[in-house]
Amino acid sequence: MSSRILALVPAAGIGTRAQTGGQPPQPKQYRLVGGQTMLRRAVCALLAEPRIAQVRVAVAAGDEQAGAALAGLPRTVVRHCGGPTRADTVAAALRDSGAAGDDWVLVHDAARPGLPADALARLVDACLADGVGGLLALPVADTVKQGAQRVAGTLARDGLWLAQTPQMFRAGPLARALEAAAAGGLAVTDEAGAMEAAGHAPLLVRGSARNAKLTWPEDFDLLEKWL
Repeated sequence: MSSRILALVPAAGIGTRAQTGGQPPQPKQYRLVGGQTMLRRAVCALLAEPRIAQVRVAVAAGDEQAGAALAGLPRTVVRHCGGPTRADTVAAALRDSGAAGDDWVLVHDAARPGLPADALARLVDACLADGVGGLLALPVADTVKQGAQRVAGTLARDGLWLAQTPQMFRAGPLARALEAAAAGGLAVTDEAGAMEAAGHAPLLVRGSARNAKLTWPEDFDLLEKWL
């Protein structure tokens, strides 16, 4: 394989919604899940895929916990290049990586520590056979309501998907898509959104319920029981 696969883990935020009352603020990626930090579990899930050449974890400039949390892991580096938003962090991590334009970049949330190896392999297989790349996602199973305090409507769930990570694209097109989104004032919440805005149609690859994002305090309790 002439082009490499690099994994980027943006981990520069603090996860405000995951904080619990009465506790001092702590970046949620360093909360323990089954005796290990969530960040370490997420990185280990990526390292289970031998085709990934390196995992690059992008943290905030003053972060002093990442090194200890990831100590001893192979093919893993910590870079203090995080920005104020996820998109800023991914763009900075891309520049910092020195990736060639045709290298593949796989971006994964630190808040998804339950990524199964088979789902990751399924994504890599599909993207390597595709010209654009894609993301893990799950079809919407619940009825979707629209509104604020009262229901304003019900959305047809056919064709609706819940986006997950990893999301995998060529480094060059992804960097240009993120740059264009920033220049246009478009707030993108994932890499696929930037690629869509640039005119690409990413693949949808079936993900896994185990790959849920830990957002609220009770999510950690649920994953603990799962483990």
